[in-house]
Amino acid sequence: MSVDEAVSFLRRDARDRAQTVYYAYVVDSEERLLGVVSFRDLLTTPGDKTIQEVMRSDVITAPEHLDQEALSHLFARHNLQMIPIVDSEKHIKGVVTLDDIIDVVQEEATEDIQKIGGTEALQAPYLQVPLLAMIQKRAGWLAVLFLGEMFTATAMGYYEAEIARAVVLALFVPLIISSGGNSGSQASTLVIRAMALREVRLRDWWRVIRRELATGLTLGSILAAIGLGRILLWQILFQSYGDHYFLVALTVALSLIGVIMWGTIAGSTLPFILRMLGFDPASASAPFVATLVDVTGLIIYFTVAEMVLRGTLL
Repeated sequence: MSVDEAVSFLRRDARDRAQTVYYAYVVDSEERLLGVVSFRDLLTTPGDKTIQEVMRSDVITAPEHLDQEALSHLFARHNLQMIPIVDSEKHIKGVVTLDDIIDVVQEEATEDIQKIGGTEALQAPYLQVPLLAMIQKRAGWLAVLFLGEMFTATAMGYYEAEIARAVVLALFVPLIISSGGNSGSQASTLVIRAMALREVRLRDWWRVIRRELATGLTLGSILAAIGLGRILLWQILFQSYGDHYFLVALTVALSLIGVIMWGTIAGSTLPFILRMLGFDPASASAPFVATLVDVTGLIIYFTVAEMVLRGTLL
């Protein structure tokens, strides 16, 4: 077929198409894919040349069983407007356009965000989901997180004697556990999104852990300095924390460093563990990480308190 014949054929074919087409795929008599030619090349090439002279044979294709997420990454990696779908013998089965894949990307991103928030993915727009279905989607994770927080109450009970001897320690429990949970939620969200975009793979786990260790130490030190300054300032202004205020401030500062480092490590490690086990990393939702760090954060806090305050308040 010549270029002029191809242009005439495409002109007739375009009348029946609603979508804009950017490429023409060349097939043989058995519908096997041979190559691709862009409309630009067709319009700028002399009409007496054959399609075989104009077409490119190095066509980027997708197998018919490729999942939607992998297909979207193929579009992004090669910056294409269309990708042909072929079977094992290179028979062309259809094409997927960029418009099609945008809907898929939006759907995948919405699902990941909902999972990160601690719910099952919704199958319809928010206002169209029946109330009972909405409750079912959210109740499971909420119950799991509630049971997890019960371990926090158990940990508090375990340290009841320490709290009774040094009531001032109880004042900083919300501060400690919320800081650890927040740092863990940040880390897990960043790693989950990086995995979804394929910026991070399983083999990168050690690089991620090293970065999060350094990040956790730095962030912990920043918050420790703020916490230390706040306690010292309140002591100067209101004498709020007794004679051993500096040891209390030191306990809070060291605990913040430890808890925030643990939060960043836990938040960045859980998505890798889930991926290795074959689960969706987005299941390591921010509320789940925060709950895990709440329990362990209390243990870190009171362990540091026992070491720093031994012989004084404890």
